[in-house]
Amino acid sequence: MNFAENANTLFDNAIELYHVTDDVDAIVPNPYDDDTVEAHLFTKCWIDTVQWHLEDIIRDPEIDPVAALALKRRIDRSNQDRTDLVEKIDNYFHTLYANVEVRSDATINTESPAWAVDRLSILALKIYHMREQVERSDAAPSHIAQCQGKLAVLLEQRIDLTTAIDQLLDDIAAGRKYMKVYRQMKMYNDPATNPILYGKE
Repeated sequence: MNFAENANTLFDNAIELYHVTDDVDAIVPNPYDDDTVEAHLFTKCWIDTVQWHLEDIIRDPEIDPVAALALKRRIDRSNQDRTDLVEKIDNYFHTLYANVEVRSDATINTESPAWAVDRLSILALKIYHMREQVERSDAAPSHIAQCQGKLAVLLEQRIDLTTAIDQLLDDIAAGRKYMKVYRQMKMYNDPATNPILYGKE
């Protein structure tokens, strides 16, 4: 089984584990050894899953404004944690392929492997929750049919993305492509670059 196929299984298992409690505040120990790529993938998917449900909660039209602001701050922190995990996964790939002899005609991809894997994690969440809609007993047949069609597209998309990621990794391993790790310079999180924050000093 290739990397992306393994990641799909790990993501599906992480999402199922979250829904045992279906609680955004649940604390579940990471089942993988510390500082392994599997541990990073699990943490990444757990963050994505919790954030998926925070995004549902914050859209409650009757939510208390103070609670909504606290949730927005939590989502902001979650986005930063997500970005940090993607960079750790890219560090893994960068180290893994550090000694590959890059061909003179090698090309670079539009995104790094980890950012593609990030999309794979989100796809796993879309598939899980679209399947929930398909299995609803309280929804109209038209809703079920519409969601069934969307689910089919998502499943096809996952096959394509999984294939593309594994092909990309094969190309990097063979020197046909090369990768660079660019840090996500989110200026609004940095008190030195967000004018609203440094303007208050």
